[in-house]
Amino acid sequence: MSNPLAQLAANGVSIWLDDLSRSRIESGNLASLIASRSVSGVTTNPTIFAGALSKGEGYGDQLSELAAQGKTATEAIFEITTVDVANACDVFRSVYDSTDGFDGRVSIEVEPGLAHDAAKTVTQAKELFAKVNRENVMIKIPATKAGLAAITEVISVGISVNVTLIFSLQRYREVIGAYIAGIQLAKEKGLDLSKIHSVASFFVSRVDTEIDKRLNNVGTEQALSLRSKAALANARLAYRVFEEEFDVAAWAELESSGANKQRPLMASTGVKDPELSDTLYVTELVAPMLVNTMPEKTMEAVFDHGIVPNNSITEHYSESEAIIAAVESLGISIHEVTDLLEKEGVEKFVISWNELVESISKALEAAK
Repeated sequence: MSNPLAQLAANGVSIWLDDLSRSRIESGNLASLIASRSVSGVTTNPTIFAGALSKGEGYGDQLSELAAQGKTATEAIFEITTVDVANACDVFRSVYDSTDGFDGRVSIEVEPGLAHDAAKTVTQAKELFAKVNRENVMIKIPATKAGLAAITEVISVGISVNVTLIFSLQRYREVIGAYIAGIQLAKEKGLDLSKIHSVASFFVSRVDTEIDKRLNNVGTEQALSLRSKAALANARLAYRVFEEEFDVAAWAELESSGANKQRPLMASTGVKDPELSDTLYVTELVAPMLVNTMPEKTMEAVFDHGIVPNNSITEHYSESEAIIAAVESLGISIHEVTDLLEKEGVEKFVISWNELVESISKALEAAK
């Protein structure tokens, strides 16, 4: 293959960019990444939009219009972000068509403050889907307990979903269960199952950040030897969960009716420890039917010097189990860590959302 990213795609990993801005769309940069970097989708979140809007590039005219209309900051965010996502969906439409809906996806997230309210999450998911009005949009719903019920409901009405903030294997199994329940309901309603897609975003680097901190506190030779290993082990075992949960008779029946497997997506794949390889959470997580959503910096690192294996997951299940067992033998609870990371993940997005609301409020006031 001509470059490592093309090789990654050839080995079954869909490359999605973890970033979006109006300037990236309007400059043609997003389209160029499809051609030059094998990018086949985009994910967004409140932090990404806060960053894009803080730079202000390309948003001035719309902010002036929204200010003149008397829109609140929350209403303005809804209008601005759905325009960007709709336009990005149009950029990826050819990818969507050529892959029969498998790729060419753009994700937009419900407000993070709704993470523990299933009913409001469902309502906003439907509103976002209707406003973007593109087949290739995916609505991001967090994998909280309340989120599980919302996932089932949103899938059941034919809306494709990106489930975000998954950290634990147990929660991942519950997410798959919620998806399959939604597909079953969609089938009972007579919907075209082939049009419904979903990915389950399993977060990677944050697991190492938290567990390595605890391993350093233990400080023994064994503990220090386990640093930067738990996240890959956890993610690889998540892929095994994917294989197991979709290899059952009940799913086979739905698949024969046109249903699509919910693909695992590796998120938070930018490396935070400067001592680690900057391609670690990409090249060490290669397998068929996988998505990896990367910050541009990580994507460029893989393009420049990534060494991409055919498969770096399925032969490592026993090793991954041993790593997790060794970490837990030191008194570090993986369950406690993943619960904490889910809680912190929601809180971080709420903080980003509040910052976004504040900055848009100021911009609206200035535009009057």
